[in-house]
Amino acid sequence: MTKKRRMFDIELPSDDAAETFPAGKISGPPARRGPMAAAISETADATRERQEIEAQIRAENDALAHEHVRLKRLGLVVDLVPLELVEMTKLVRDRKKGPDFELAELKASISELGLSNPIRLEARPDGRYELIQGYRRLSAYRELLDETGDAARYGAIPAAVTQPGEDLEALYRKMVDENLVRKDISFAEMAMLALDYAADPGTSVTDPDKAVAVLFKSAGYQKRSYIRTFMAVVERLGGDLMYPQDIPRALGLALARRLDEVDGLARLIRAELQGWENRSVADELSVLRRFAGDEGEGEASAPAPDTPRPEKPAKAKTSFQFDRSEGRARCVAAVGKLEIQLDRDFTTIDRRRLEQAVRQMLDQLD
Repeated sequence: MTKKRRMFDIELPSDDAAETFPAGKISGPPARRGPMAAAISETADATRERQEIEAQIRAENDALAHEHVRLKRLGLVVDLVPLELVEMTKLVRDRKKGPDFELAELKASISELGLSNPIRLEARPDGRYELIQGYRRLSAYRELLDETGDAARYGAIPAAVTQPGEDLEALYRKMVDENLVRKDISFAEMAMLALDYAADPGTSVTDPDKAVAVLFKSAGYQKRSYIRTFMAVVERLGGDLMYPQDIPRALGLALARRLDEVDGLARLIRAELQGWENRSVADELSVLRRFAGDEGEGEASAPAPDTPRPEKPAKAKTSFQFDRSEGRARCVAAVGKLEIQLDRDFTTIDRRRLEQAVRQMLDQLD
């Protein structure tokens, strides 16, 4: 029996027929996501944003850290360094050891306003530091700590710290130039520094005259000439001078000239100064002036103590100090000027009383 094939007629839609969609593809608004899917998506977005922000922060921190290291190596970052970690062994100081009667003003400024200019240090491999600049500032901090016991305030000093690497000549130059800018270092102190620099085995210069050229390169020719002249005085008398930093320029030049002209003059001066431990600045300068003499006089000699040689008024500065209840008083006398430095507020004294005291003092000098 043969099966008959059934035929089906398929009608194709015409072009203008209505558009139809297969089952399951019905057009309409998108299905709404569930709460869990929305939370996952939001969390992923927030995580991605946080990672981007953290990456930016890390990049900025890295840049800041590199810049901090660079500035610190240059000594442009100020740290608080404990006083007990600061050493002064690498450089010979350009300051004569002894009392500094102007340190009281610096201490008063630090106690009232703080330290406006940090000292300069060089780091050492053992964790300590070498002082490069700021001898007086460091001394003021140490005295304030001893006087007040306030370690929280004066136990550490603001300092710009550089890493080791600079040669000794550059370190000396920085120390010298700082004092030349302030103009408060004497010719005798500069002469002593040049002599010490030439004698330092760590430097390449052994000639004191060349040491002057190296250390005081930024000074004028005339000033370097004065320093070399003072070296003659310091070399011949330095061991017996208590106040070389107070020798005025004119006196030092005259004394150096007389030391060259008169044989044995240095021995006479040293003999008079030796054993005189309680002499003042005025006493020492008086001896030096007497031996230096004036132009036109004969050879200097050592006059007997009971027959002092009359002196002409000195054109150079004279200074002396004495103790009072308020502390150490320092007086500086020069042509047309008389200055008294004392740790006291003179503005609190009645003007008429102060004027009367000054008048009486001047009358007694006539």
